[in-house]
Amino acid sequence: MIRLVGVGPGSMKHITVEAIDRIKAADRVVAFGRIAATAKEIRTDIQVVDKVDEVSGTLDGEADTAILASGDPCFYGILDFLQKQGVYIDEVVPGLSSIQYMMAKLKKSWQSAALISFHGREAGIQSIKEHKTAVILTDSKYTPGYISGCLRDKGVKGKIYAGFNLSYDDEHIVEKRIGEEIGDISPLALVVIENEMD
Repeated sequence: MIRLVGVGPGSMKHITVEAIDRIKAADRVVAFGRIAATAKEIRTDIQVVDKVDEVSGTLDGEADTAILASGDPCFYGILDFLQKQGVYIDEVVPGLSSIQYMMAKLKKSWQSAALISFHGREAGIQSIKEHKTAVILTDSKYTPGYISGCLRDKGVKGKIYAGFNLSYDDEHIVEKRIGEEIGDISPLALVVIENEMD
């Protein structure tokens, strides 16, 4: 039995009761470093992996295994990768995404927002111009500061919110005008754009 368990944005406060139950009940638990550190508050025998492609190599088919994923594993998460590798997932336990967390912190609706991920992939910054609200998962190249500058260069005006280390003790959320400099406080970041569309 292979279960993919979403553990939320990072802090133990945001892991669901169902996720905790699955982590406790599993024979084996596999997780990445940051997630493993949080999960070790639930149990200490976590098998830590460094890269996504290492996960499928840890599966033996016999043990009841919980693979932990940050946020929600169905949204730009590890679910697609594992399925493409031919790994059959018996159950997915959803988790609170960083998007849900950030928008709640900002007290803003996001049902009509464009949802974009730059996590290890090229995505068109140009498409942000077409939406009043956009939420962007960033990476080490497309940082909040980089995105702010690119949008300014494309003539986008409005507000940009950057959330760093969301849900952790050192969480930091900043509000700027698009084009203003944003220090890259942490690689764990999310950006919300409010586009002042013509």
